[in-house]
Amino acid sequence: MAKILVVDDAAFMRMTLKDMLSKGGHEVVGEAENGVEAVEQYRKLNPDLVTMDITMPIMEGIEAVRQIKQEFPNAKIIMCSAMGQQGMVVQAIQAGARDFVVKPFQPERVLEAVKRVLG
Repeated sequence: MAKILVVDDAAFMRMTLKDMLSKGGHEVVGEAENGVEAVEQYRKLNPDLVTMDITMPIMEGIEAVRQIKQEFPNAKIIMCSAMGQQGMVVQAIQAGARDFVVKPFQPERVLEAVKRVLG
């Protein structure tokens, strides 16, 4: 069981992910709705894993990944993107994300990504 931080500007998406992760045996220890909150929550909670949306207000997900990885090089982050954001997914991987899942979320794919990233 992993402690997971869920980051997405849409409350519905956070709720959907929390539900999938909980059913998969994981514990969602925190939520954030933008990159600034994500970095703050990571510092406070030190989760095993982060699911990070790409497109968010205040600070984009890719910048949040860079900041988290700079402070915590071993951070494990999975990007979440809508269809058609493949170019941004490449940037996210270059920034340090370990995997990505595409919205709308498929529970099997989300849990498979979590398992692979936690290795």
